[in-house]
Amino acid sequence: MIYELRTYDLRHRTLPEVIKRFGDLIEGRQKLSTMIAFWFTEIGPLNQIIHCWQYEDAAERSRVRSEAVKQNRWPPKIGEFVLKQTVELFIPWDNSPLLTPGKHGPYYEMRSYLIQPGLMGQAKARWAKKLDERTARSPLAVVMEGDIGTASKLVHIWPYQSLDERIKIRNQAKEDGVWPPKNEPGETVEVQTQENKIMLPAPFSPMQ
Repeated sequence: MIYELRTYDLRHRTLPEVIKRFGDLIEGRQKLSTMIAFWFTEIGPLNQIIHCWQYEDAAERSRVRSEAVKQNRWPPKIGEFVLKQTVELFIPWDNSPLLTPGKHGPYYEMRSYLIQPGLMGQAKARWAKKLDERTARSPLAVVMEGDIGTASKLVHIWPYQSLDERIKIRNQAKEDGVWPPKNEPGETVEVQTQENKIMLPAPFSPMQ
């Protein structure tokens, strides 16, 4: 299982039209493969859309995308609105839930970390000790690591019903020593950079 995250930076005030054009075509595109989520940013880097596609492997992704172009179903005509496109493929961790359609949010927090090369295994082991305690407080949508695109990248996505709920849960988890998981004495801190964004789902997103 792989997830393709496509992040588009848009021109100012074009977001509503871009979402409309995706919505006009998404039903036909979904017949070829699963778009699991479509979000736009509310806090963080603004004027972004992030759409997530699920594939069995890279071969299926290549086949489906070629078929979509062949059938003239995809992509939507939005080139005039796009400033930048970033495409990344991720593999979910073995102890991660998989992204599933349904009403989980509507607020989704995406946290992206660059991990020092060679230390992703250390990060996994550290998370494994605390992840059950953290997810008992609020659900995790997915935690996954980059395979193609940005190397040594860790992404985790958390849904919340409100921003107040997010603050309350995170503060309590920190106060109780549950989250974030701490490094062992003598360990190198593997996280090099962190990025955070709050996203909302488009009307047609399978994850709401």
